[in-house]
Amino acid sequence: MITAPLLLEVQDLVTRYPVPRGIVGALARRPKEVAHAVEGVSFTVGAGEMLALVGESGCGKTTTAQTVMRLVDPVSGTVRFRGEDITHLRHRELRPLRRRMQLIYQDPYDSLDPRFRVRQTVEEPLLVHHLGSSHERSERVTRALERAGLAPADLFLDRFPHELSGGQRQRVAIATALVLEPELLVADEPVSMLDVSVRAEILTLLDSLRRSGLGILMITHDLSTAARFADRIAVMYLGRIVEEGPAQAVVQDPRHPYTRALITVVPKRDPRDRTTPEILKGEAPNPVHVPTGCRFHPRCPEVASGRARERGMEERCRGEDPMLRELAAGHEAACHLA
Repeated sequence: MITAPLLLEVQDLVTRYPVPRGIVGALARRPKEVAHAVEGVSFTVGAGEMLALVGESGCGKTTTAQTVMRLVDPVSGTVRFRGEDITHLRHRELRPLRRRMQLIYQDPYDSLDPRFRVRQTVEEPLLVHHLGSSHERSERVTRALERAGLAPADLFLDRFPHELSGGQRQRVAIATALVLEPELLVADEPVSMLDVSVRAEILTLLDSLRRSGLGILMITHDLSTAARFADRIAVMYLGRIVEEGPAQAVVQDPRHPYTRALITVVPKRDPRDRTTPEILKGEAPNPVHVPTGCRFHPRCPEVASGRARERGMEERCRGEDPMLRELAAGHEAACHLA
């Protein structure tokens, strides 16, 4: 259970994207369609806590992060920061909150302006928010860089992005987020573009920031990374959270077939510890046409193997959309067979 003060509360969040019909579709009066990117997602992030949102590409993780940051407007649901409902705040009202909620992008090669030196990149958020004198901004830039692991900062201040390694670029991106001293950090696949050795450094840095009291929502497709660094894991599939709970409970005792399939393909540290990978057949369904019933049932090993039929649950899997229900302390899953 969370004992730290809640920073972020997301309740029944729904985000959809309209699908263009084109000229032919409009003339033929085809019905308007939408992509169901996020459908009824709920979670919380406390101060000093890391929540990992895990799932394969296209499941809605990044859209969830963008909606939480109000870069995308939701169709319905609520987003609360420190108890304040920010779901429908206008741009001017959101501006003070931007300082307290910061985003780290996936690609450190695209997130930095190649024309800016490191000093200018990290200082820019302070200029946007009109914070501090020139001397105060310089001190805050130095502190942010050293907090992000670029010490001494003087060695990096006058470099351009092309003069930095991938790991150093991502540390500059993290410093740019930290310079405003936020309370919540949303990290969207922060290590997916980096080498394995550099990934460990960046993840250890994020872990140290969490221990210092920063709340972190980490978007990742790597379940092993989430298991090592996150306090809680929320597994997402086709716009829905299908399992959520303490990281070790989700990894050691997965209750949803999708989570079990993800875990079986994670490489084991001990080569003698062998398990048979459970390869999911087919691709994730089109989010424009979400399957009826459980959205995972077209790929579910329990349905494909006939085990769901043996338990008399196949028709329910195909016709009734399961909701998250608590199966153990703080451990929830959305599966009729759980």
